[in-house]
Amino acid sequence: MEHRPMATKRSNAQKLKDILENDIINGRLLPGDRLDPEALAQRYDVSRTPIREAIQQLAVSGLVDVQPKKGTFVARIGIDQLVEMFEVMAELEGMCGRLAARRIRPSELDALAQALARCEDPDVMADPDVYYYENEEFHNCIYAASHNTYLANETRQLKQRLKPYRRLQLQVRNRVSNSSEEHRAIFEAIQAGDEAKAEQALKAHVLIQGTRFSDFVSRVKDFSERQATT
Repeated sequence: MEHRPMATKRSNAQKLKDILENDIINGRLLPGDRLDPEALAQRYDVSRTPIREAIQQLAVSGLVDVQPKKGTFVARIGIDQLVEMFEVMAELEGMCGRLAARRIRPSELDALAQALARCEDPDVMADPDVYYYENEEFHNCIYAASHNTYLANETRQLKQRLKPYRRLQLQVRNRVSNSSEEHRAIFEAIQAGDEAKAEQALKAHVLIQGTRFSDFVSRVKDFSERQATT
């Protein structure tokens, strides 16, 4: 019997954070909206603990602002800054890929192959949210294989701030299948030790997401401006 890789399980706090991310990114929660913990607890039938953990994670990603004695509010998004962040992310990812192609060890290549297999699992690809977390592990394998701790930490930190936008991109039609194909090309370049090809493939992989999100963030900004006039 064929053994399928097991998908990553998510906690209640993680699931709630994902729901709130979607609400923020899709414009159901607009910049400046207040997040009321009691209302969230009643709406999602959960205790205050996962709500507090979810809000903390959202604050790390920059999606919400926690203001002492005032509350938690959806952060106001700057389009120019978001696009610039994706540009930097592409450069960091590309550098990780270039170094990984040069420095990856056999055990790390095996781990990357396993992460790729999970991303290509039909059950995983059928759910963009599940796919995202397997996609995240694929990229983490590349960061580790760069053998540059400072670079890996900086890349993870920026990726965390951009996480909700990268997650939403996977909900675009055909994006999961395209992403999986791009992963295959990235893996093959690293496996072959082709530094330039690995770097370029990773840059293109990330910049596709950043470019598509500029239009989306413009829509969110329009929603926010209309709300301010009502």
